[in-house]
Amino acid sequence: MKKALIIYGSTTGNTEDMAGMVKAEFEQADFEVEVKEVTQAAVADLTADHDLILLGCPAYGDDEIELQEDFAEFYEKLNGIQLNGKPFAVFAPGDSTYEHFCGSVDMLEDKMNDLGGKMVNDGLKIDGDPTDAEGEIETWVESTAASVG
Repeated sequence: MKKALIIYGSTTGNTEDMAGMVKAEFEQADFEVEVKEVTQAAVADLTADHDLILLGCPAYGDDEIELQEDFAEFYEKLNGIQLNGKPFAVFAPGDSTYEHFCGSVDMLEDKMNDLGGKMVNDGLKIDGDPTDAEGEIETWVESTAASVG
C-alpha cells in the first residue's frame, strides 16, 4: 500500500476541512494516509518513508503572498533539505477576490521544486468553502494518485 503524508496549516478551519477531504479520497484510492497539522510536523517528515507528500496552506495578503502563520514558520525551515525526487502536490482553499488567489500553492510548488521534489499534479486551488467543491477534490485526488508510480 502506498503511503501519503498531508501537512497542513489552518486558521479558519477551511484548510483543515480540505485536508480531511483529501485524506478520505486518498484512502479510497488505497493509500495509507498520515495527517499532521504543521505545528506538529518536522521538516524531516518530508524525507521520511512516504510515497507522496501533500501540502495544504491558505494564503493571505493583498500586496504579496503571505502564508498561513504556522506554515510560514515551517516554510522558513525548509532551506537545505534535499527531496531527491520525492513526489509532491499542493492544495489550498482561497478567495478569488484576492490578487494572489491561492498564491501559497505556487509559492510551495516553487520551493518544493527548488528542493528537488517532483511535482506530480498541478496544485488544487479551491475558491471558497472546500465542502462545496467535493467533485473537484475527488477528481484532483484521482489524478494525483494515478501519477504516483
